[in-house]
Amino acid sequence: MPHDKLVEGLGRALGDIDRAGTGKRDESVIAGFVPGDGTHGPRYLLEGHGDTPFLRMNANSYLGLSLRERLIDSEDEAVHRYGTGPGAVRFISGTWAPHRHLEERIAAFHGREAAMIYSSAYATVMGVLPQLITGETAVISDALNHNSIINAIRLARPKEKAVYAHLDMEDLDRKLAAAAKGDCKRAIVVTDGIFSMRGDHAPLDEIMRLAEHYDGDFAENVLVVVDDSHGVGAFGTRGRGVEEFTLSPPVDILIATLGKAFGVNGGYVTAGRTIIDYLRETSPFYIYSNPITPGEAAAAHTALDLVDSPRGLNLLDRLRRRTAQLKAGFVALGWETIPGEHPVAPLLVHDTRRTMALVEHLREHRILATGLGYPVVPRGDEEIRFQVSADHTEADIEQALDAVRQFSG
Repeated sequence: MPHDKLVEGLGRALGDIDRAGTGKRDESVIAGFVPGDGTHGPRYLLEGHGDTPFLRMNANSYLGLSLRERLIDSEDEAVHRYGTGPGAVRFISGTWAPHRHLEERIAAFHGREAAMIYSSAYATVMGVLPQLITGETAVISDALNHNSIINAIRLARPKEKAVYAHLDMEDLDRKLAAAAKGDCKRAIVVTDGIFSMRGDHAPLDEIMRLAEHYDGDFAENVLVVVDDSHGVGAFGTRGRGVEEFTLSPPVDILIATLGKAFGVNGGYVTAGRTIIDYLRETSPFYIYSNPITPGEAAAAHTALDLVDSPRGLNLLDRLRRRTAQLKAGFVALGWETIPGEHPVAPLLVHDTRRTMALVEHLREHRILATGLGYPVVPRGDEEIRFQVSADHTEADIEQALDAVRQFSG
């Protein structure tokens, strides 16, 4: 049937998006890659740019594992053994041995009783929080939490919702105290582990202390839920993420991804067995959606094994050294960054026009980095988000710094 009026309205909406400068549909298409040669790490080829190689500093592949032969071989072997897809949702007939083996490996990696995998970390957040938020729950959330957390809370409709200032433990204390005076049976404090736009981290040790302090005021406890998708595998001496870095006790419910440092695909949650069993019975994003493929599960298992090996420790050490090199280089050039060990390295520009000009300048110098301007971020917070990988060499970082040095916009 005709839908010209709908198309006209959608066209106006697209025009508004384009005028605001927030469009996302004009995507760069990676057409291939050139392996590293020891002096330089991998370079990537983009459609429309022929054989011009680009240095990729806009990826979440913090350890470079997606290109490792061990992972590729594991996935290939599993595909030949189990096929390319699961063929059904898990409770019908879609669970394969690699899914169960991976969940056991994830639980052991994090020192938890159980774990379950989802199709993505976004699906994990959406599938976990609404199942734990009841009509008698108070939810308290960091102001800069990821879009998935914000939408999951909206979907759940808690009795009370509060937002505390970013990383402000005094404000979190006030919000918990206020919730404790109400009649909610349960409180949930939810936060990102690493905040992906800035590379800063939640003080999980302090959050856990506050949760313990107020726990007795709620009939069904205070739960701490953390999405550490950018931290696990890339942060902490052994890649255990923000828990390890802050020396925090284990949080109650930990969500993370297989699609960043581990280089594969999918998300997961790990917690006590009763919580995981409850989620298997109630979480629609798990029950009614196909899991990752058996091949992806096998590759992810290999990635966890690799991170837990001496080779993994070497990769993490290299990642920290390259991150420190880039951030120190920014400061030496007179630019501002956010200190820290996480490989998200923001170059703070504080101006949308200069941010976009610098992104284009970097691209002309064959470097891919993400520009964040207003209104994607508030005025004054504009930045270039560089992301470091263990595949980057010292020469790669110097190439990026040299391009920044040449910018005069």
